[in-house]
Amino acid sequence: MSSDKSGPRSVYSGLVELRPAPPPKERADAARNRAAVLDAAARLFAERGVDGVTMDAVAAAAGVGKGTVFRRFGDKSGLAVALLDERERDLQEAILFGPAPLGPGCDGAAPGERLAAFVEAYLDYALGHLDLLRMSETASPGARYRIGAYRFWHRHVTLLLAAARPDGDAEALAHAVLAPLGAEHLRAVVTELGAARARAAAHAVAHAVAGSAAAG
Repeated sequence: MSSDKSGPRSVYSGLVELRPAPPPKERADAARNRAAVLDAAARLFAERGVDGVTMDAVAAAAGVGKGTVFRRFGDKSGLAVALLDERERDLQEAILFGPAPLGPGCDGAAPGERLAAFVEAYLDYALGHLDLLRMSETASPGARYRIGAYRFWHRHVTLLLAAARPDGDAEALAHAVLAPLGAEHLRAVVTELGAARARAAAHAVAHAVAGSAAAG
């Protein structure tokens, strides 16, 4: 990895470009409707669980027509993606510009340290929104890998692994690190073994893939 400590202007410049573009400007009424729908969806999902909420219920709680919700978001998976977008952007900003070890910081951090910090931060995000994330990733076969955020996570982990073990196939190994972080996998492991063991297993995979560098 580049020795440039000033930020992601070198190897990370391409990672910046992988972040989803901010949503286009909207008419004031459209923006209000969008905010109302997302607020209603977040509240209902928290109260009833994702599976217990219908698009009709979201529309009624938001005070908008059902057609407005369907046209804007398509289905519940579209609502899930929209609700997760802000949380994902926060994590991406921390990776690109935040303090070490998650971000590059002023003095930088070893690739293994940054990888461990990423796994921990991603688990915080994923386990905090697991039902929504699972819906967004399983809406259709392969949906997880078509979501723009996955390309960002994959590129970040690839860069870290390329620096941690230059002799390895960083792109393929990055998929191996990200596999235990998939929402469907996490849901199964958390249900059977609990969140603490799911976290430990994800860290163990990242450590094994990165080699001795993951020890920091």
